[in-house]
Amino acid sequence: MTAPFTTFHALAAFDTIRERVKGRRLAVFLDYDGTLTPIVGHPKDALLDPRMRVRLETLGAACPLGIISGRSLDDVAAMVGLGGIAYAGDHGFDMRMPDGRREVYEPVRAVLPQLDTAQARIEAALVDVAGAWVERKRFSMAVHYRAADPADVGRVEAAVRDALADSGGLKYGPGRKIFDVKPALEWDKGQALLGFLKRLGLDGPDTLAVYVGDDTTDEDAFAAIRDTGLGVLVAETPRVTSAHYLLRDPDEVGELLERLTELCRAG
Repeated sequence: MTAPFTTFHALAAFDTIRERVKGRRLAVFLDYDGTLTPIVGHPKDALLDPRMRVRLETLGAACPLGIISGRSLDDVAAMVGLGGIAYAGDHGFDMRMPDGRREVYEPVRAVLPQLDTAQARIEAALVDVAGAWVERKRFSMAVHYRAADPADVGRVEAAVRDALADSGGLKYGPGRKIFDVKPALEWDKGQALLGFLKRLGLDGPDTLAVYVGDDTTDEDAFAAIRDTGLGVLVAETPRVTSAHYLLRDPDEVGELLERLTELCRAG
């Protein structure tokens, strides 16, 4: 649940962040789309800038690093292209540890038939809606309407809502020009973040977890570490959020990563 906390600019408030880190180990986790790359018309075009990849590689060599995305795990891992870091796809249902061990939140497998059915129904309902399309992942899907006529957005949502009407195993919510369809299970990006911290031995008071994300699904991660870590929202303007700090765009995220790397190197 989000709350109207005041959100300060992370770079302007970096001295405060530095004080929070003192005597503790940093562990950094990030969303991908809209955080490490700008939002673009099609997910395949959200390519990681080479400079950002170097920043991630440098940070990952200095402290624990992970990516938690709504994309499928294999997709986001391929887009980032770095080994030795943690990845979670499908909003956290599919996780891979830095050593390559893969873990799936097992209850999600039972929902796959419902997801298949819902996908077919949504695609059939949107066949004549130009600019709307379904991106199927392993354990979830995104119904895109960024390229659709604004007048058709209500029809897109109705198609999603109707397809899920008799499915108790699925839920949907709004994202950035998409509707995210996910299993209705007690698991999300926040649970995945806490899962990584526990499995990697980073859940003690000597670790400060940082999470950076831009979308509504990232609020679960912000809320999960609200009292113990630092959440950084990427948004052009402040909004209701459980994050502590704000950055305007991926360029500012890159600068934050450089500063966090310096803190990690300083011990």
